[in-house]
Amino acid sequence: MNVKIDDLNWGILKCLQDNARESFANIGRKVGLTPPAVAERVKKMEDMGILEGYKAVVSHTQTGYQLRAIITLRAFMGKLRPFLDTVGTFEEVLNCYRITGNENIIMEVVLKDQFHLEHFIDKLIQYGETRTHIILSDVVSDAPIKKRRNM
Repeated sequence: MNVKIDDLNWGILKCLQDNARESFANIGRKVGLTPPAVAERVKKMEDMGILEGYKAVVSHTQTGYQLRAIITLRAFMGKLRPFLDTVGTFEEVLNCYRITGNENIIMEVVLKDQFHLEHFIDKLIQYGETRTHIILSDVVSDAPIKKRRNM
């Protein structure tokens, strides 16, 4: 469903994407609405599924994970479904996507060190061929979704 979002809602969405804990009063000052009007619009956007949730951003390095990596998996015949049924139990996996192309799966993972990475890959190879890319730094991360310009 393609929902029409007005400029005021786009302003609210920008504020929430910058800081999901910002008060409705502060958001209202920025977009020109009262706090109750902001609250009502936020509630409607939640009900419509435009706002899917709120989260805390946690540092992987400050919590003991020194490596972050992207791992792709090209599943062996008959192993994709077992992998999909199991991947949610792997504590290392932050994000996992089923994709098109030569690989079936792409995952973002956090790991304590290279030994942890080796152990994790050993768990994955029963499901298929893996390719690992160590993330050196974030270039763009959690960029906000913006209003599309008419082309």
